[in-house]
Amino acid sequence: MKAIYAYAKSVALAGGLAMAFTANAAYPEKPIEVIISFPPAGATDALARAVGQRLSDNLGQTVVVQNRPGAGGAIGLAAAARAQTDGYNLYLAATTNQAIAAAIYPKQEVSLLKDFVPIGQVGFAPHALVVPASLPIKSVGELLAYLKEKPGTYNFASQGTGTLSHLESELFVAGNQLDMMHIPYKGSAQALPDVANGSSAMMFDSVTGSMPMVQAGKIRYLAVASTSRVSLLPDVPTLAEAGVKNVVADNVFGLFAPKGVPTEVVATLSTALEAVLADPGLKASLAKQGSEVSYAAPQALGATIAEEHRYWAGVVKTADIKPQ
Repeated sequence: MKAIYAYAKSVALAGGLAMAFTANAAYPEKPIEVIISFPPAGATDALARAVGQRLSDNLGQTVVVQNRPGAGGAIGLAAAARAQTDGYNLYLAATTNQAIAAAIYPKQEVSLLKDFVPIGQVGFAPHALVVPASLPIKSVGELLAYLKEKPGTYNFASQGTGTLSHLESELFVAGNQLDMMHIPYKGSAQALPDVANGSSAMMFDSVTGSMPMVQAGKIRYLAVASTSRVSLLPDVPTLAEAGVKNVVADNVFGLFAPKGVPTEVVATLSTALEAVLADPGLKASLAKQGSEVSYAAPQALGATIAEEHRYWAGVVKTADIKPQ
């Protein structure tokens, strides 16, 4: 009798394991939602939708992008963190922006570091230094000379207090001993027109967001803030090449899942993401929009976000940025 019971138990256990394996192997069985903390039509939205479409093709399920902007990225982050941990609710993070927000608002209920697991790095959406096209300025050196000629006279615009756009300018101003006033806006759409009309002398903005006004001849690129030149702008130097060594922001993007998602699901998503980002067509398409696709494994992405949090916490402290 004991032998029969033991056999029945082993059969049941094997059946349970087989069912569990089948359930995991079947992932995904329904549409996947990817939350971003930015509004439609921006650099993050374009990146999320392009990658999401390719993931959909790879995984055989629809990938839907949900825009949840507001509160410096905290609304989208919180929504993703509180979602079910079944692998059908993901978060595409602008890791630099999240690191800055964590430094400015240290009492946030949700943390990218503590409440999420990395799936893989997606790439970079570099920012560029732009100036009004009406100014007779064609290089970073000429801009510095122009700004130093009349200290305290000029403004710099940003996407808002505490954004990467703001802190890049703070680093630029401090590193070059400039005397300028910060004019924060609610995003690039409001800020760039005032740069174009000369109300502000400069701004750091995403290549994606600023390109239409550059093409219209209203603003001009002087340099990019990334480690390397941007594919779309091969003739535009990095700030380091232009002589400014203290402003480097690659603006890393990564795909994450809320903590608790099964490791098998994370592995499936990571493998799919790596395959998608290796596609030359996707690389070329996003390069034309100012984004640089570059996969990195979960462990490497985890190390990147830890370093981003450490670095930008120091910048926020030095610039004395306070919650609004």
